[in-house]
Amino acid sequence: MKRILLSFTAAIAISSPVSAEQLNVVGSWSSLPLHKAYEAPFWGETLPEASGGKITTQVTTHNEMNLGVADVFRLLGQGVYDVAMTVGDYAVSDAPELEGLDVPLVAMDAAKAKAAVDAARPMVDEIFANRFNSKVLAIAPYPPQVVFCNKEVASLDDLKGLKIRASGRMTAKFLEALDAEGVNVAFSEVPGALQKGVVDCAVTGAGSGYSAGWWEVSTHLLTIPLGGWDPVVTAMNMDKWNSLDAGTQELITDQIATKFEAPAWDSAQGALLNDIACLTGNGECESGDKRSMVLVEATDADIAKARDILEAKVLPEWAERAGADWAKRWNDSVGKVVGVSIASK
Repeated sequence: MKRILLSFTAAIAISSPVSAEQLNVVGSWSSLPLHKAYEAPFWGETLPEASGGKITTQVTTHNEMNLGVADVFRLLGQGVYDVAMTVGDYAVSDAPELEGLDVPLVAMDAAKAKAAVDAARPMVDEIFANRFNSKVLAIAPYPPQVVFCNKEVASLDDLKGLKIRASGRMTAKFLEALDAEGVNVAFSEVPGALQKGVVDCAVTGAGSGYSAGWWEVSTHLLTIPLGGWDPVVTAMNMDKWNSLDAGTQELITDQIATKFEAPAWDSAQGALLNDIACLTGNGECESGDKRSMVLVEATDADIAKARDILEAKVLPEWAERAGADWAKRWNDSVGKVVGVSIASK
């Protein structure tokens, strides 16, 4: 890892004009739609152009640097690079309170998911400042985290007893409460795990699963947002942020809100419908070839059962880990937006 980071730093030093403000940027998964459609164009072209050459960037991704996903924000806080973005759930081992950003099943569409993220934003800002020495710049969505199964399933109840790769800690806790077995498998290893029967199902975004070819090793797609929306946090090292003049800070804040964050949210609901169509062949697929997974839509009974499990078991367990203060803050913000409350003990 040291050689990779030194090479990355050396390349930046060689390519950087002395007069420009150089930003070393580490994006999320290079193969997935969020990076291709939004992260890479914004950091590689949009922001440098908007700055009139005042800002230059060197852009890579954590998988291209062979970084562990849990290390992305740790290294950002240490100043190894200036800007980083990855799924908030990847950092919860360092900040259990961050799990409140992405709660399963509280948002059934993009508008509600964005409202929940907006309500959580002040808490996320504080968490990143205190835990990762970082300034939050944006929070953008992956599509909802749905369930790919290489087993025949027709409802939420059919997940009982199955081995399922979870997309985050809270999702794993939900699966346990459902009497399924949550299994920790890296995203890149899921196709092999599904093929070999190491897991029966796996949770990820519909578009991510389509891009990664999960349809080749799974047969049924359960479209309940079992893993939430997997928000991706973009943050800048706080020391770097504080070193920028007020005009540069304002430019970055305005550009990332209007040219990156807003477009990513605006396309989220349509992307979900397109991805489901591409995976199942039901509807118009605008981004590739149609596949033939069996579409399993959640019933009202599935959603009601899931919500009961969430409120009775999953959220109270998170409140114990994060602490009563964080649970109260969540109730007063996100909880009010989504109509869910963590009962006090």
